[in-house]
Amino acid sequence: MHSEQTDPFAAPDPERARAGRVHASLFRIAERHAATDEQRSRQVHPSALAPHEAVRLVTFLLSGAAQLDDGEPEVDRADITAALTLVPLVRGELDALEAGLLRMARGRGMTWQEIAYGLGLGTAQAARQRYERLAGRTATAEEGAG
Repeated sequence: MHSEQTDPFAAPDPERARAGRVHASLFRIAERHAATDEQRSRQVHPSALAPHEAVRLVTFLLSGAAQLDDGEPEVDRADITAALTLVPLVRGELDALEAGLLRMARGRGMTWQEIAYGLGLGTAQAARQRYERLAGRTATAEEGAG
């Protein structure tokens, strides 16, 4: 009896492969760049919640993935509305981070095909088009903010 993984003639499952790379990626970055409390705190403001942290916290509390502390108020409609209000900002920040990472990857000599693989895209053209869309959105957002 052969499973999909051991059968050399079975097509690989791209979703399973991607999930494995996601896990390996998180482990690698955590092990190399976030192994200590000091390293993990480099990207977090010590006294203010970042927008993505606020959205994640409300989502985790609502879903039961995180539990309320004793005396902490229940998540209410205003908390949910506040988190929803932050989502466009979080998306914009993530777009800017991704566009910057793609620029730096290209600056380090990575090909569009290598970048496509990292992003889980099928072609170099798809990766290049994604970058162009992100660069266009982040430039528009920066112009609107300035």
